[in-house]
Amino acid sequence: MTGDQIAIIAILALAMAAFLSGRLRHDMVAMGALIACVAAGLVPSEEAFAGFGHPAVITVACVLVLSRGLQTSGAVDVLARTVLPDNAGRTLSLAALTGLGAALSGFMNNVGAMALLMPVALQLARRLDMTPGRMLMPLAFGTILGGMTTLIGTPPNLIVSGFRASAGGGGGSFSMFDFAPVGLAVALAGLAFIVTIGWRLVPITRAAAGEAFEVGSYLTEVRVEEKGKADGMNLYEIEAELDKAAAQVVGMVRGGLRVSAPRGNRRVQGGDVLVLEADVEGIAEALSKLDLTLEEQAKARDEEREEKERVREEEARREEDEQRRREIDEAASLGDVALEPEPEPAEPESPADGEGDAEKGEAGEAADADAREVRRDTEAEEVVLRELVVRPEAQLVGRSARDLALRSRFGVNLLGVSRNGRRSTTRLRTLQLQSGDLLLMQGPADVLAEFAAETGCVPLAERELRIPDKRKALLAAGILGLSILVTVIGLLPAAVSFAAGVLASMLLRTVPLRSVYTAVDWPVVVLLAALIPVAGAMEATGTAELIATFLVGTLAQGHPVAALAMVLVVTMFLSDVMNNAATAAVMCPIAIGIAATLGVNPDAFLMAVAIGASCAFLTPIGHQNNTLILGPGGFGFGDYWRLGLPLELVVAAVAVPMLLLVWPL
Repeated sequence: MTGDQIAIIAILALAMAAFLSGRLRHDMVAMGALIACVAAGLVPSEEAFAGFGHPAVITVACVLVLSRGLQTSGAVDVLARTVLPDNAGRTLSLAALTGLGAALSGFMNNVGAMALLMPVALQLARRLDMTPGRMLMPLAFGTILGGMTTLIGTPPNLIVSGFRASAGGGGGSFSMFDFAPVGLAVALAGLAFIVTIGWRLVPITRAAAGEAFEVGSYLTEVRVEEKGKADGMNLYEIEAELDKAAAQVVGMVRGGLRVSAPRGNRRVQGGDVLVLEADVEGIAEALSKLDLTLEEQAKARDEEREEKERVREEEARREEDEQRRREIDEAASLGDVALEPEPEPAEPESPADGEGDAEKGEAGEAADADAREVRRDTEAEEVVLRELVVRPEAQLVGRSARDLALRSRFGVNLLGVSRNGRRSTTRLRTLQLQSGDLLLMQGPADVLAEFAAETGCVPLAERELRIPDKRKALLAAGILGLSILVTVIGLLPAAVSFAAGVLASMLLRTVPLRSVYTAVDWPVVVLLAALIPVAGAMEATGTAELIATFLVGTLAQGHPVAALAMVLVVTMFLSDVMNNAATAAVMCPIAIGIAATLGVNPDAFLMAVAIGASCAFLTPIGHQNNTLILGPGGFGFGDYWRLGLPLELVVAAVAVPMLLLVWPL
């Protein structure tokens, strides 16, 4: 053993000990290992940060951004409400939920898929009279299983693909669906086990302490769109749809007249305004189910359309005046009599009145210009929803949204009011606000913060609130689909294709510009970029081959199939106790070294690393999705293995034969 090999083994041993201790963040440990390798002369200083430009790192960052587009546009929410059954039993509901989570995780970040479906899982748990944990743990494990089916499903797959390309041999990187034959078989087997038997193994825990706070129902107004789903329906039919969203109609407005208790057989038509009582999630679901639009958004859209029409009319009038002047000038040049008509005598007016009108006109134009500027600024920034509580001394008390001119003065919209369970027969825009009212506000995050500070409101603890936007949802899904298609047909490498997708998302605003960089999980990016050169040092010093020879000779006894199973099991164990991306980066050079020692196809061993790194089911720290459900599910550290251990046995039993079949040695 050489000095360099001793040094790299010592650095890796210390790094793995730090990973396992959990006292330092994974990115800090990885960066420390990289700096130690540079200091020991194992990694050239000029190549220390080459990992940040590695295609796997770029692809991971881009996929995270595209996933945020699916999240913020409401595309996944719409899909979930479409796919999940309304009145199914436990088995069918679990199958639909975990299947949807697995399918989404194949094409977006599985942590994002888990976060999006958690509220749905909690709702299903309440409806099916199940503890939250018995719905959340199957969902978490399902999303982890789904990530192993495609190249972009999880970071370990991208790392494995990168190592295959750098290993030489003319194989290049894995393509988008090279992981599907084995990954899909393992995922289906795992999901079948979870849905039929596994969920019963989840320990029954107390209700979660981390569920979202209850804020009551909001009173909000929505507009029926012409030729939308609700256009022509009667209120009985609408309320039947709204029952599923835990929302109800408490009033209706037509032609400016409000009906407080509309009859159920009354048919609604395009342009009607329905007054709904619902929580935030219910509002979003109602909008999605019935093609409704928030009245404040509809008014803003109408004002924008009127503004554009006014501008067009002014341009047409200017063109007409210009044409008339050209005709007059042409006639004058030919010696004709001037054709311009005499101006009609104006009504006499006092100088003071004339000056006052001019001043009013200038002030009105300035106010209109300010309002247009506010709207333009609002459109250019990320629009979010926030909940604010009206304090007793707030400036809003006793005033309405119309009095305050919220949209023109502040650039924000009032979407709903929650008032201690009491209903009001007043229109939302004319409702006088009271101390203690809970306001659902829409606008740019910094503008809402300034509004709260200026008016004396208190923001509630921030939580994720989304109103679906069908146009942006379709665009976000289309961009991701096109990026995948370009990668699959080989037109562009994955990193370039998904980077182009991010650029398109920014241009089309499916991802708010402010969220582009916050969507990236930077600790994961730093971890990958730092460990790639470290893994390269393992190969360059011959350490990977040394470890591979030891493992093959002592544990596998020279048998390729036993060596393959050993790589899978060791990778699964490491992934349970340390970051899965770090596990893949450490195990890839070892797997390639084992294959070289045995003289067999390295692809099977790399695929074993990909499967094993994605199967972290024994602890809450093995995968971020496991950590997400720790609080809401009411779990302890030792609750995961009861379902996780049998599931890992199922994975190993299915994966090894499939690896030998699809990637023969």
